[in-house]
Amino acid sequence: MYLSDMHTHSIASGHGTSCTISDMAKAASKKGLRLLGITDHGPATLAAGTPSYFRSLTFSPRKRFGIELLYGAELNILDKEGHVDLKEELLSRLDYAIASMHAPNFPGGSKGENTEAFLNVMKNPCVKILGHCDNPRYPVDYDAIAACAKEKGVLLEINEASLAPYGYRGDTRANSMEILRCCQKYQTPILLSSDSHGAGHIGDFTYAAEFVHQAMFPESLILNNQIPRLKVLLQTR
Repeated sequence: MYLSDMHTHSIASGHGTSCTISDMAKAASKKGLRLLGITDHGPATLAAGTPSYFRSLTFSPRKRFGIELLYGAELNILDKEGHVDLKEELLSRLDYAIASMHAPNFPGGSKGENTEAFLNVMKNPCVKILGHCDNPRYPVDYDAIAACAKEKGVLLEINEASLAPYGYRGDTRANSMEILRCCQKYQTPILLSSDSHGAGHIGDFTYAAEFVHQAMFPESLILNNQIPRLKVLLQTR
């Protein structure tokens, strides 16, 4: 059983998700989690969180239904220079940020250009997780990304929504395996992430956990249960 889920989305992300943060925390409590990250999509995503929403998160309760909460954002990478869709002034108020590629905001380029985008976005001290970089739409150099992530204190995720049958990114298993290989090579820690949109899949790592265990990836490099270490890493600027 894993005790934290740091990539989840509430009603503020749009996508038809109707769950409030309290709904998310209640579901996390029922699942036996201890730490929940709320990471709604940045404003470049249609109908997602506005700058004022992310500013208000600073004043939100830090504990609900016995669950400790961290407040972040899933940023949209906008170009190969690694620009994102929230300004530094707002990002610095959040606990952490995930940086991801989404087709409406970053159509992608060559393997070199996509890799450059990830390397550049990791220069942002608020970016602590790379979201679903397993996406076959965006070929990348995982060796370079894992090495940079280790240097910058950034986590790569193994995304449940990518590996599950209901996922929409295609077959991500080869890319996920390459992520694990390169992370083990450089001793780069990872997270299992539900990427739950709403409460339905919070704390659900059914396929991600099976995948990492079959790959015999070291448990010491999976930070979901190493909560003090995880919190320090996410909140270190």
